Amino acid sequence: MAQSHTLSGLISKRAEIAGRIEHAQAELRQLIIDLDNLDHTIRLFDPDIDLAEIKPKPLPPRNQTYKGEISRALFAAIRQADRPLTTKELAQHVMAERGLNTADKGLVRLIRKRVGACLRHYRGKGLVRSEMEADRTLVWGTGC
Repeated sequence: MAQSHTLSGLISKRAEIAGRIEHAQAELRQLIIDLDNLDHTIRLFDPDIDLAEIKPKPLPPRNQTYKGEISRALFAAIRQADRPLTTKELAQHVMAERGLNTADKGLVRLIRKRVGACLRHYRGKGLVRSEMEADRTLVWGTGC
């Protein structure tokens, strides 16, 4: 009985990985087509260009974090603060801690969402508390 459950789990995982591989191959095919189209367009403007001299740009991972990195930064900020902090203040602290651009509004919005989700998670566990200020701003702390 346990063997068939294990086997069905392994088969399911194999099907998932095979699907991911097919998706990645389809995406790779489309990227190759796009690159080929760009090469042809560039050659319209400069037929003698050596495209091999154009070095590929490395693509950095999108704001990748390690497990617990955001929560560690949040708890450190909350412990050091002499007052409860807003989600925005905590997001700014996390961004500064990670060396992210705090002037990028889209990135600030993304980190703010992640910080808010993390705070709500820990509020559910009873590790942080939130309180609504008079101006309807939510502030976070250990005791508020």
